[in-house]
Amino acid sequence: MKRFYHRAIKDILENRFLTAVTVITIALSIMIAAAFALFFINAGDILNLWQKGIRMMVYLKPGTSEAGRLDTKYKLQNISSVQAARFISSQEAMEKLKGQMAHHAALLDNLNENPLPDAFELSLQPSAQKSAELSFLAERIAALGTVAEVEYGQQWINRFTGIINLFRLAGYGIGALFFMATVFIVANTIRLVLYSRRDEIEIMRLVGATDRFIRIPFYLQGMIQGGAGTLIGLVVLFGGYFSLTSQFDQGLSGDFISLRFFTPLASAGIVAGGTCVGWLGSWVSLKQFMKT
Repeated sequence: MKRFYHRAIKDILENRFLTAVTVITIALSIMIAAAFALFFINAGDILNLWQKGIRMMVYLKPGTSEAGRLDTKYKLQNISSVQAARFISSQEAMEKLKGQMAHHAALLDNLNENPLPDAFELSLQPSAQKSAELSFLAERIAALGTVAEVEYGQQWINRFTGIINLFRLAGYGIGALFFMATVFIVANTIRLVLYSRRDEIEIMRLVGATDRFIRIPFYLQGMIQGGAGTLIGLVVLFGGYFSLTSQFDQGLSGDFISLRFFTPLASAGIVAGGTCVGWLGSWVSLKQFMKT
């Protein structure tokens, strides 16, 4: 095996320019594809954090009696997805609004009547904080006779989820294109090395060398290029990630969300995947060359 590695390293050093182009291409491909994956991970974390803080607002119809309010609260608390139901009177809502508009409270002082309805603020179970469950729960609550409207920021959640899904599809497409491009580049690099050594390979065959003996150094060469390119791409991506996160106010980001990079295990898996891509490029090239 040591002889095979020596042969692979020798070919890499003898074809420095081709090797450099291949490694840089793999590094760029992995960096772009991994950047999309990193975006999906952190965007998913933001969406999950946002959904965990969702409070569903249930607005009652005007003129709802005290008995109707108590009956509605009883029904809401008996829904399995509801953790707690807190009543907010129209007066309390108005006082809260004035506090939020402290610099413009005078605009509210001239109102003849309170336009805000009585409402319940619902805290939800973690299992009910997904988009599909929220929609089903909102429809169920809206069917109650005393309920005028149910609000939980559904439009923002649907838009944000749609944007993430769009980026995910784009990421899959770009990842597939870069995968094929990487295999193509590695295959052509190995093919050029094969043609430069075709006389040597022919002599090796004449003296009885097996196809396995001929192939292994080229497999190793492709794997080294794939692994090195992937590692470089991840290092550059981590540099960009570190530069971006270092500019965030640590106090603010700690309270909101902490951006994260790939775990060591995931990074090792990406490097292993890049190594396999390098092997695949070598295999494609060798399969075509050995036939001729």
